Amino acid sequence: MKRRYEVWFLRCGLADGSGAWWFRYLLMNLGRGGCGAQPSGMPVQVWATWFPRRSKPRTFSQGYPVEALELSRRGQLPLHWRVAENGIEECACWGDIRVDGHAISWKLRYTSDFSAVLSHKGWIGFSQSPHSNASFQGEIAFDGKRFTGEPLGFGLQGHNCGYRHRTYWRWAHAYFTDHRGAVSTFEALVYDMPLGLIFRNAVWWHQGKPTTLRRIEETAIVNDPDKLGWTLAGAAADGSRVVATVEGASPEIHHLPYVKTDCSGTLQVTNASLARAKVYFGKNGSELLETATGAVLEMGGN
Repeated sequence: MKRRYEVWFLRCGLADGSGAWWFRYLLMNLGRGGCGAQPSGMPVQVWATWFPRRSKPRTFSQGYPVEALELSRRGQLPLHWRVAENGIEECACWGDIRVDGHAISWKLRYTSDFSAVLSHKGWIGFSQSPHSNASFQGEIAFDGKRFTGEPLGFGLQGHNCGYRHRTYWRWAHAYFTDHRGAVSTFEALVYDMPLGLIFRNAVWWHQGKPTTLRRIEETAIVNDPDKLGWTLAGAAADGSRVVATVEGASPEIHHLPYVKTDCSGTLQVTNASLARAKVYFGKNGSELLETATGAVLEMGGN
């Protein structure tokens, strides 16, 4: 298509809490060859972003022409996406880019037992997490420094698509472990729709059971240059209330431009991939799960 983006991405928070990596495999306007010769406008792009603990994040991106892309056909399984030394499949991804004198390479495997579809709105697009409680194994290298581990980290692998980016959106994902090591996740998405409508959805996955929340309310939104915050609440199927708060703060907040699919300019996106989060749930909200670095909070557009 001449105007559409599609992105496969993952957020891997390192198991030792020292930082998080965010990788994106992006296609944009394949039918028109992207939006120019700059890396951010190329039709095929690979991004690597490093979120160091208590330091400023950095993004490195490399662009490629359409002819370099190897992509599985629509509906073909398993997925394969390859360009140069980079690629992503259903349970693995790898990359090797050189940007502004920096070298970043990675080779990761990931497993999970929960997937979620947050949104699927036809031509508007979709947002889903094929691996919502991902555990990552493998290695990442950044200018000679190596990050390794079994597991290396935790987070998610997602997949989004759209005719254009929404005028605004808010998205959060949090990965929790309790005192026994059991995993729970929370993911929420809000964006504008045509005719002044607002899409809201949130999924709480706990003790192996997913719950799509109803009657979602956003009770607090903070989108300042040095602070991000989002609190929202909804009702579970049994009538109990789930309340989630996700927060990020400078210097760990990342500000970066996304190129619009009509090539008219950029829109601002703010991302905190080392965010803290807490969720109150259960009868009378008496149970609590918290994470100091295991969440991501993103706000885009106006």
